[in-house]
Amino acid sequence: MDNRLPHEKGFHVSWDQLHRDARALAWRLQGLGPDNGAWRAVVAITRGGMAPAMIVARELDIRMVDTISVKSYNHQTQAEPRVIKSPDMDVVGDGTGVLVVDDLVDTGRTLEVVRSHMPKAHVATVYAKPMGKPQVNSYITEVSQDTWIFFPWDMALQYVKPYHGTDD
Repeated sequence: MDNRLPHEKGFHVSWDQLHRDARALAWRLQGLGPDNGAWRAVVAITRGGMAPAMIVARELDIRMVDTISVKSYNHQTQAEPRVIKSPDMDVVGDGTGVLVVDDLVDTGRTLEVVRSHMPKAHVATVYAKPMGKPQVNSYITEVSQDTWIFFPWDMALQYVKPYHGTDD
C-alpha cells in the first residue's frame, strides 16, 4: 500500500509543456470532424479545460467556443459532479461536430455528466488516467491513477533555499 499523499506522487506541468501537449492534441484532432474533417465548435470544461481548449481552437481555426462548468473537486477531494453552467444548447445540440476539451480525465465522472448533455460530442483531454480513459475519444499523455497532476495555474514560482551549504 502506498501511504504517500497525492502531492507526493506529483506530475508537474509547466506552461510550456501544457502548450506543447495541447498543440499535439490539436494535431491529433485535425481532420477528424464530421464536416469534411472540420469541427463546428469547441466546448471547454471549466476551469482546467479553458487553456487547452483555447490552444486547440486556435490551432484548428475554430471560432465558436463555449464552456460547460462542472464542479467535481474541492481542493484535492473529488465530490459528486454537477453542472453549474451549461453551454448554449442551441449551438451545441447533441454534440455532433463539437469538441469537448478538458485538461485531464481522472475517474471519468465529470465526463459522464458532460456526455449526458452532449452525447455525440468528441471528448478530448490532454492527460488521462486509466479509470477515465473509457470516457475519452482522444488524449495525449496517460498517467497512473495515483498521480496528482500539478497544472501551471495551480503553482507559483518561489525561492527555494539550497539544500546544502547554508547555515540559516
